Amino acid sequence: MTMPVVLTIAGSDNSAGAGAQADLKTFSALGCYGVTAITCVVAEVPGKVSAIHPIPAGIVAEQVRLLFGAFPVAAMKTGMLYSREIIAAAWTVLDAQAATIPLVVDPVMVATSGDRLLHDDAVALYRERLFPRATVVTPNLDEARALLGRPIASVAEMRTAGQELAQQYDCAWLIKGGHLRGETAVDVLVTPAGELHEFAAPFVPGVSTHGTGCTTSAAIAAALARGLHLPDAVAEAKKFVHNAITGFLRWERDGKTTDALHHFAS
Repeated sequence: MTMPVVLTIAGSDNSAGAGAQADLKTFSALGCYGVTAITCVVAEVPGKVSAIHPIPAGIVAEQVRLLFGAFPVAAMKTGMLYSREIIAAAWTVLDAQAATIPLVVDPVMVATSGDRLLHDDAVALYRERLFPRATVVTPNLDEARALLGRPIASVAEMRTAGQELAQQYDCAWLIKGGHLRGETAVDVLVTPAGELHEFAAPFVPGVSTHGTGCTTSAAIAAALARGLHLPDAVAEAKKFVHNAITGFLRWERDGKTTDALHHFAS
């Protein structure tokens, strides 16, 4: 028995709501075998990041190199890369061994809690190396604002942002609009050819989770690994994440409530 193999190059979230742990759950739920290259060990729970320990860049590269030597990787995604050194090390291996494999880039910059997850000097390497190589880049509104240098406050502005970024980097961009917090959460996909697709789902109030961005990019990568075209992959990912939010898990401890996505809700 075999199944499509998907690689995530991402940080480790000990609370398992985001990062490589969320990616692995997503891959499994969508019929793929997930493998990992861990970039950082992060001490976090929903709403708080207390410590980040980066893995040496050479170890990150060696994880990726070994995986490509053993598995027929069908798609891959990047999550938290954290530093220029880690980006450069991972890129060197990807450029040499994975030039034709679909790549989903989640430009992780800031956690849901507001904590910084990327060094400022690393953004240039995203622009120079990862974005032009990507099949699709999946920023949320805060990340798109950081890349463009201006706020994005409406679906119309999301369309304009996607068109500008797709033209600049010659890859597809999925601008995620959940942070607009309207009655409907709209995501906008713009391809390098200028095709525009919109994906909508009801906004789910009263749920405080993290990891939706990681899960979205992982779901897209899993769908691409199974052979879906990009718009269909994004549609499947949108439905998957909506189900994970609406079927959320909740625990109470010491008077505090902790929510998490339910990756196996659908």
